[in-house]
Amino acid sequence: MGINTVQKGKILSLAIAHMLNDWYMNFIQTLLPFIVALGMGVGKAAFLISAFTTTASILQPVFGYLVDRKNQRWMVYVGTIWMAVLLSLIGLTSNYYLLLVLAALSGLGTAAFHPQAAAMVSAVSGARKGFFQSIFIAGGNVGWALTPLMVIPLIKIYGMGITPVFAVPGMLVAILLWFTAPRISAVKKTDSGPRMTVSLTSSFELVKVVLIVACRSLTYFGLIAFLPLYLQTHNISIVASSNLLFIMLFAGAIGGVFGGHLSDKLGRKTVISASLILSAPCFYLFLQNSGLAMYIFLTLAGAALLASFSITVVLAQEIISKNAAMASGLTLGFGIGMGGLGVGIIGVIIEHMGISYGINLLVWLPLLAGLLAFTLRKRSMIPALAQNSTAAIGKPGIALFFFNSASS
Repeated sequence: MGINTVQKGKILSLAIAHMLNDWYMNFIQTLLPFIVALGMGVGKAAFLISAFTTTASILQPVFGYLVDRKNQRWMVYVGTIWMAVLLSLIGLTSNYYLLLVLAALSGLGTAAFHPQAAAMVSAVSGARKGFFQSIFIAGGNVGWALTPLMVIPLIKIYGMGITPVFAVPGMLVAILLWFTAPRISAVKKTDSGPRMTVSLTSSFELVKVVLIVACRSLTYFGLIAFLPLYLQTHNISIVASSNLLFIMLFAGAIGGVFGGHLSDKLGRKTVISASLILSAPCFYLFLQNSGLAMYIFLTLAGAALLASFSITVVLAQEIISKNAAMASGLTLGFGIGMGGLGVGIIGVIIEHMGISYGINLLVWLPLLAGLLAFTLRKRSMIPALAQNSTAAIGKPGIALFFFNSASS
């Protein structure tokens, strides 16, 4: 069944909101070189990222649970403005503990936004859920890519005192969502509905998926945070670094969609393991080269790193076929949260071992994740999943939003 122009407009507004929401999610990582330049240690600054990522990722299943039981439309616009305002205050204080509180509290905004927004997209997408979820995801990934491109030059010129200005886009998008966010009904639950039952074998498989996602996320978040510091030691300016981060993240947005498509043809395990293993040497060759070769290897590395972005979600949903939405929320919520916590640990390592040691550790982590993916059991698409989780997946393997906790 097709959807009308009004529904397409609502999806577009949610995709724009997702782009801005994820733009803010990359805010602290982008500011890290400036925070360090003001005298804060790399390790302490890195734990600001950990504080934000922990609440932003790990609490998403909690908000998804609320959305499952009762539609919470207010989450999309309140969550957006909450995060925008709190993050915009970061440049106004140098008190470390206040910064930690701001980082942790601001993460609640994106944790509230994502499950409700994903449910809205699914509800108004008709029969093309996979396609429109991919549009929604692409918006978020582009937002991640745009943050360093837009924030770094402005901070470079005007200093950290300009950060309150960055609250304005969030306010405008919150107003947009107030008027355009669709009103949907919560999914009715019955006493006979499926319960969370997982065999020992499936539990072990889920643990492996979580570890794979955690390693990938640590590389992703860690490079965003520390790559500009590394490049500065090689006489590459902070502005030039922002351009390189944009290339890596934008290539990742494209790679996520392409990888999901390939997984339908080649299999989940094959694409996850091959893409992660490929990304490690590409990152290494990026660090070893200059000029055009540097840009080529960074593009390939970014695309390969996020090629498994949606596939790991589908794989987790296949492992727990009767709890697909819970699988996406719990598995990737905690997986990405673990990766975010690891950024603080990498910051401490960098303080003691040096920036080159930390960066090289990050770029080879996907190799470990890829080798672990080789041990995953091969599994075909479970029919019950296709019937009971259409809203959560759409077309399996096509890029979907990985916290669609409201669509089981």
